Parts: sequence; C-alpha cells; structure tokens
Amino acid sequence: PRNKPCKPAQLDPDNAGQVLAQLELATELCRAQECHAMVTAPVHKGIINTAGMPFSGHTEFLANKTSTDAPVMLLAAGALKVALATTHLPLSAVPDAITPYSLERSLRVLVSGLRSSFGISHPRITVLGLNPHAGENGYMGSEELEVIGPVCDLLRGDGLSIKGPISADTAFSATQRAATDAYLAMFHDQGLPVIKSEGFGEIVNVTLGLPIIRTSVDHGTALSLAGTGQADAGSMKHAIKMAIQMASATLG
Repeated sequence: PRNKPCKPAQLDPDNAGQVLAQLELATELCRAQECHAMVTAPVHKGIINTAGMPFSGHTEFLANKTSTDAPVMLLAAGALKVALATTHLPLSAVPDAITPYSLERSLRVLVSGLRSSFGISHPRITVLGLNPHAGENGYMGSEELEVIGPVCDLLRGDGLSIKGPISADTAFSATQRAATDAYLAMFHDQGLPVIKSEGFGEIVNVTLGLPIIRTSVDHGTALSLAGTGQADAGSMKHAIKMAIQMASATLG
C-alpha cells in the first residue's frame, strides 16, 4: 500500500518503496510462470534514490533480482533496433566498463535474443566504435584496437555476422541500415538519439538475457503531462503488443 495519497505530477519519496515493491512482485509472478511477461511504465529514478534506495534503472534492478549477468537493453522501432553495451553510466565511466568479457557477453545475448524473440535466424550486427571515427587506428583512442575490434574478430571467427567497429557518425546511413538487423552502441546517448528521433512514441524497450520477458516504453515520466490528459500512450501500447508476441513465441 502507498504511504501517502498520490497526486499527479507530484513526486513523494514516501511512496518510492511501493514502486520497487511492485517491480519485485511482477518479477516473482513472472519467475513463477503465473505471468508470461512484464510491461513496465517509466519510473522517476531521482525520487527513488532520494528515498534512500539505490536505483539506476529497471534493467539493472531486474538483473539483480534474477541473478542475471549483463542483460542487454534493446530499443526497437520496426526494422531499426539499437542495443547498448553500457546503460545508465556517466560518460567518464564508460571506457572502463567496456571490457572484453562484457562486450562479448552483450553481443552473444543480442544475437540470441534476436533469434528467439524476433525470429531473425542469422542476425547481422553492426558494432559502433567508442571514439570519433572509431578511434582512427588509435589516433583518437585505443579502445577499438584493444577491446572492441578483437571481440568482433573473435565472434566473426565463431561464424557470427558482426560488422565493426565502425564510426557512429556514418553507421546509420541508408546503406548501412539495409545491411544491419541491430546495432550495438557503446553508450546510452550514442545510438538512442537516432532511434528516438525517428520513432519516438512507437519504440519499445526490451531487456534481453533475462529469464523473464520484459518490455517497456521508450520515454520517461513526463511529469509536465501527468494529469493533463495530453500524454500519448502509444509506446505503452506497442510495448504490450511486443510482450504478447514475445510470450507467444516462447510458448510455441
């Protein structure tokens, strides 16, 4: 139960605990197979942290609750799909978070998820570089030479269709997109502005690699619209439809 009455657009740290309690219950119901999928609405991370409960996002929360190592956040809008190698981190923390293990894990989870949830038997993945011009042979950064490139080579050696690392500024051209089933961006604001500029309100956020199905909307809490009747439920409708499709595929 809520500690205090809810008022539209008014954040209250006293009710933050209920938000996490709902997530925990939904997770338990899915793990017990009483529910086939979870669809989440946006939450305000700041107010949860203000209440004294560390919370960086649904993806990280669900990974912890399901003991999942490195789930992958994927945003999908029709044929355009963008996954993230790192999620809600400060930019200064991103380079150290991109390790050979984490990158290989993310790519394998992405490939597996595209096969099982989207029916793409041989996924074509385009991997973005971390630095401008994908490091330009080390002149603008060494991560591509030391980490990203070798991991891509390793997976290509396993027969996976992996392209990259390539420069993010040209990766979304029409030619590249025609040859790509999903992109792997190195950080949150590298790939997501592209997909959100094209399909905002129709994008679905999918968490791959979990033992449960979870989809979500592509936007935040939009407090300025709360209680006004002006909010657009389009993304939520798409998230529900995709959860049903994914659950149906899993159930056979």
